[in-house]
Amino acid sequence: MRIRPFEADDAPAVIALWERCNLTRPWNDPRKDIARKLGVQRELFLIGTENGRIVAAVMAGYDGHRGSVNYLAVDPQLRRRGHGRALMRRVEELLLAHGCPKVNLMVRSANAEVIAFYRQLGYAPDEVVALGKRLISD
Repeated sequence: MRIRPFEADDAPAVIALWERCNLTRPWNDPRKDIARKLGVQRELFLIGTENGRIVAAVMAGYDGHRGSVNYLAVDPQLRRRGHGRALMRRVEELLLAHGCPKVNLMVRSANAEVIAFYRQLGYAPDEVVALGKRLISD
């Protein structure tokens, strides 16, 4: 898999990938999420391709205190081939280059398979409660 930065014409394929991976939600417009990301640290929005086809994607960010990872997706038919691991390794390298000391990510509590994936990469639950407040309705 080749890892490269997101390009604007990747949006339809990335959204379709997120939908196949069940990452989209009715209250989050993926087109708006992409547009917002392109305005902030666009270099931390990565795509994985095979034979020119998008098979994986990840959005990351760094606020000066913590890094974050969102929308990590690997085509369901191509999982367990190291694509997710490779994307996370690249994201961690980029965040470390920004001076990022720690990465946070959120996984839906019922998603045992993804929790196990992240644990294999060295991630562990933090003793925190994730809270959220919508400022803009999509």
